[in-house]
Amino acid sequence: MAAEAPPAAGAPPARPLAGLQRVREALRAALAGLRGGEGRDGAGGDFEPSRFWGSLAQAFQAASHEATKLTLAFSRPPLPSLEERESLAEGVRHAVLAAVSVYYQLPKDQGTTLRKTVHDATVEVVEGMIQLTEVILRTPLQSLSREQLNSTGGIWEACGRISCLPRDNQAAVALAISCSLGVVRDALEEMEQAQREGGDPYGDLEDEDLGSRGNRDIYWSEADRQLLGPCTGLVKAAKACLKKVAGAVRSHGKAGTMAQVAQLDDIADVAADVSPSVDELVLSTYPPVNQLTLRLTAGKLAAVLKKMLEVTRASHVCPPAEESWVLFLAGAVDHNMDRVRGFTQGLL
Repeated sequence: MAAEAPPAAGAPPARPLAGLQRVREALRAALAGLRGGEGRDGAGGDFEPSRFWGSLAQAFQAASHEATKLTLAFSRPPLPSLEERESLAEGVRHAVLAAVSVYYQLPKDQGTTLRKTVHDATVEVVEGMIQLTEVILRTPLQSLSREQLNSTGGIWEACGRISCLPRDNQAAVALAISCSLGVVRDALEEMEQAQREGGDPYGDLEDEDLGSRGNRDIYWSEADRQLLGPCTGLVKAAKACLKKVAGAVRSHGKAGTMAQVAQLDDIADVAADVSPSVDELVLSTYPPVNQLTLRLTAGKLAAVLKKMLEVTRASHVCPPAEESWVLFLAGAVDHNMDRVRGFTQGLL
């Protein structure tokens, strides 16, 4: 990056951090490109995983190093010299854009789930560096601030996650399903806790959190309570389905052919719908309960679970000898959904 020329006579003085401002704009443009879609379809020729992961790790490490240099340079007055500022800005720009460039070398045929995982990790690094440059631009002459430390630490964490990223689509899909499983576990725990607390599921909240409790029906009716059992059963089935599907992906999943990669992505796509559907059902069980809405949200979750089981059963991760667990869980979903329909039949 060329050094800034001195201002001409009578011209306003040059901005002391113009180089860093230009870097921020370059990073914003790169971030907009990442958020705008896949854009590129990876590098041409044969994909070499070891080379790709080595280059990505090197780029992330360089970004972390440049963040540290930038923070230390602006940790106390005076400002670095113009030459030093330009060098720092160029180092940041080069390191972060190198990481973005490496991400684009990951072909889509390696799996959309894997690519999304690497995409999100890359976006986190770019966002972190933008945040750090903005902090420095706001307070360039202050001593090292907590905000600056937090921004730098965030970049270190984002760059350090490279060692934990899945290296193929099988591992990426297993990780994605496990994350969904964790969300569903939390939702089930919340649901069961509310029921253990008895007639007032809002009992752990303060009155001011709810507004006027006298103007809110905060208790389950007897008819509501009948529905809680099968609804809880559906959420338990969702937890069991995700756990079994994740286990099948880990045990039998392969990413050696395009067909196998595509099947894994299909499983991940439908599995991603499970936790939002669980959340909708759990929310609809809180009073005042609209039983028709509850039936609809239960039906949506049941449909998502049945689809996930069907897609899994049709894929290579479910050998014929292991179809019994798929049939058992499908039966559990049907059983609980039938009970929901039975209790709400009069609403139709």
